[in-house]
Amino acid sequence: MNRSDEIASALASIKSELPEQCTLIVVTKTFPISDVEILYRLGHRDCGENRDEEGASKSAAMPDDLRWHFQGQIQSKKIKSIASWADYIHSLDDLGHASKLERAARDLNKTLKAFIQINLDTDDNRTQRGGVDPSRLDEFLDEVGKFNTEGPKGISICGVMGIAPLHEDPAPAFARLQEFSQRVQEWFPQAKAISAGMSGDYKIALNFGATHIRLGSSILGHR
Repeated sequence: MNRSDEIASALASIKSELPEQCTLIVVTKTFPISDVEILYRLGHRDCGENRDEEGASKSAAMPDDLRWHFQGQIQSKKIKSIASWADYIHSLDDLGHASKLERAARDLNKTLKAFIQINLDTDDNRTQRGGVDPSRLDEFLDEVGKFNTEGPKGISICGVMGIAPLHEDPAPAFARLQEFSQRVQEWFPQAKAISAGMSGDYKIALNFGATHIRLGSSILGHR
């Protein structure tokens, strides 16, 4: 089986399991542009990258109707570049970054859709994955709400994102994320999307309202 057939088979298998309204983001980080080209020929239009340099390079080589999702840790010095190629940001968890992304998007005359990443770690399982501390979520929402997020350009809060803690049952974490989604909608009624679930836990995330799942190895295999 050639590479195109491999990807086509895996993509079809995953999509057959997903609700119609669920967006599948194929995480193409570290994979060659040839894999992105195969995905595009197969009709897939949502790809995810974790690094600005890689995302910028791949997006420049692909047609404009491919939607790019940035899901890595945001660095201030990379914000202008990220805003230039990404359509969605899945890892917004810093007010300074939010302000810079807002300005960068306006300078580019574009709307950049953003998921607020919420830290789902438990007291016994702390990682460096980032995310807004739940105890400060209301404060974060209040500050971001002062931006002109309903305007025609800038950042538009579209939902929440979360990563389940390692080596734990992901269900409680995704249940909390679903609850946080309701809180976010009190500030931003349009922010109904939930970005949750990767190759190892996406089926569980779907049970808790995930509208966007981010899969890499399930479709492209391991590098």
